[in-house]
Amino acid sequence: MSLVMDVSVVVPTYRRLDLLRRCLAALRAQELDRGRYEIVVADDAADDGVRRAVEALAVATPDGPALRYVPVHGAHGPAAARNAGWRAAQSEIIAFTDDDCVPAPRWLAAGLDALAADVDGAYGRIVVPLPDRPTDYERDAAGLERGEGVTANCFYRRSALAAVGGFDERFTAAWREDADLFFTLLERGGRVVAVPDAIVVHPVRPAPWGVSLRQQRKSLFDALLSKKHPSLYRQRIQGPQWRYYRIAGTMLAAIAGAALGRRRLALGAGIAWATLSASFCAMRLHGTSRAPAHLAEMTLTSALIPLVSLFWRVRGALRYRVVFL
Repeated sequence: MSLVMDVSVVVPTYRRLDLLRRCLAALRAQELDRGRYEIVVADDAADDGVRRAVEALAVATPDGPALRYVPVHGAHGPAAARNAGWRAAQSEIIAFTDDDCVPAPRWLAAGLDALAADVDGAYGRIVVPLPDRPTDYERDAAGLERGEGVTANCFYRRSALAAVGGFDERFTAAWREDADLFFTLLERGGRVVAVPDAIVVHPVRPAPWGVSLRQQRKSLFDALLSKKHPSLYRQRIQGPQWRYYRIAGTMLAAIAGAALGRRRLALGAGIAWATLSASFCAMRLHGTSRAPAHLAEMTLTSALIPLVSLFWRVRGALRYRVVFL
């Protein structure tokens, strides 16, 4: 393959055409010579509507950077889409962002400046705009601002990606596939640097009521990441979820006590469960919205999240054969 451009931007997408258009507009407005970069849209849905829209934009703006569409077949998920994108790209340096992001005008230039000869990768700064009183979901999403190697804003050399086989496609959801690649490079002696001037804005998308329960499924991929990188997982991600174990344990003890006719056990465990759940709920509500619907959501989900999370954690431990607390 002839590597004729300085950088290729890979944008995985899945049936979010309006968001993709916004992202592409920001990418085509980069403060970088148009001949120095290309944009590769890796469509995990292989949707004809998205293909036509991307191809039409490329024809309508011939003076912009090269814009190409790559359908994703076979394995699916963001990891597989990014692999399809960077393998089809035409540059030695690969930049990654997501279809729901808005890169700042100097994003690419700042990222390129950071990729010195002895650097394998870099990650920029993510900005998550929040209202004064965000929901718990919005505040949780803002955790991206503290992430390292997040694929909404990162740059890697093609040679580094090829050396580790790209993204692990067992991460079939948008969760931990970026940390896995980042950790793999670190463990192999790669040099990955932070670039605060490479900025990507990541608006929070609307979410359905009770979304926090659905998000607990991500624990599956925490288990896989923990198995592959036990030390780095404990150091940089999280330790055991003791709060969840205490809440779930007292709930199960209260149920068992009631079933066995042991009223004192049921009452004591029930009080402990209610106290722990209330404390968890209060922690999630601190500094967040006081809208009635949000208060109701926090009350219900705080009681259920520990059990749901532990279900997925146990399932992940069994699937990947790892001791995962």
